[in-house]
Amino acid sequence: MPQISRWPRRLGETLRLAAAALRAWGPRQVLTAVVAGTAVAVVMGVATVLIPNSLFSRDIPTLAWNYPVWILTSALMGLLIATYVAPAEGRGSREASSVEVGERRDARTGTAAGMLAWFAVGCPVCNKLALLALGYGGALTWFAPAQPFLAALALALALIAVVSRLRGQVACPLPAAARSRRAAAL
Repeated sequence: MPQISRWPRRLGETLRLAAAALRAWGPRQVLTAVVAGTAVAVVMGVATVLIPNSLFSRDIPTLAWNYPVWILTSALMGLLIATYVAPAEGRGSREASSVEVGERRDARTGTAAGMLAWFAVGCPVCNKLALLALGYGGALTWFAPAQPFLAALALALALIAVVSRLRGQVACPLPAAARSRRAAAL
């Protein structure tokens, strides 16, 4: 029982650290987040025909929830990508000391979130994997009803990855001098 009572405090501390990391971002990270989020939105929107185009077609019309999931996923992916951009020298920002394990985990989580979002907002019968595995009728009967759950999971994973990366930027700081020595040793 004692662990349950600590959970809200740890979550609050994690969110506080993530917010502190966002406040410390410079123009470089902000620009990267905007450009990356826009690129993700365009690629995902064109391929899933949320942005009407002549390159791709969609057999099943889009649903109202597809658009917010698409926009939120794109924004979170932009933020996640921007966490990998080093701050400009001399800004006093710090990076996590246990980057390798955390970066791999967060990168995998972010990749899974992006793929799930892609499947969630895409046409259920245009998805070749669902079509091969379930057939046209199965894609409509089984895959289409699962898409909102895929969307919720995608957004949750993306948020977890972003918050984890942001928290790691300030939770275990490594001074710039030590960071330079560590980079030289690699």
